[in-house]
Amino acid sequence: MPELEIERCEFIHAHDEIIQKVNQGMPDEEILCDLAELFKVFGDSTRIKILYVLFESEMCVCDIAQLLNMTQSAISHHLRTLKQSKLVKYRRDGKTVFYSLADGHVRTIINQGIEHVAE
Repeated sequence: MPELEIERCEFIHAHDEIIQKVNQGMPDEEILCDLAELFKVFGDSTRIKILYVLFESEMCVCDIAQLLNMTQSAISHHLRTLKQSKLVKYRRDGKTVFYSLADGHVRTIINQGIEHVAE
């Protein structure tokens, strides 16, 4: 069996100006970690469905559960994660809690994701 060749990057000429410019614009490590955590939240199709449902209307757990054919407990679990990530907000009306998208950024993120996968 032939031996695999490993491509090596040898610095013939580093472009110092480009490296310095990019390095100056690089966000802090903490921000990059927070961003990675945010994108992990989008890694679950049920949470994506919940966000998409909330595009259309503010809804309570019961309505979301019925619409997605899931238990209220499962929906509540996902909503908790979405709240912690500041993707959804809620308001109380008597004993009922209604959920909605936290802000326009959430809609933009989902719309751009859909555009990207549709290309």
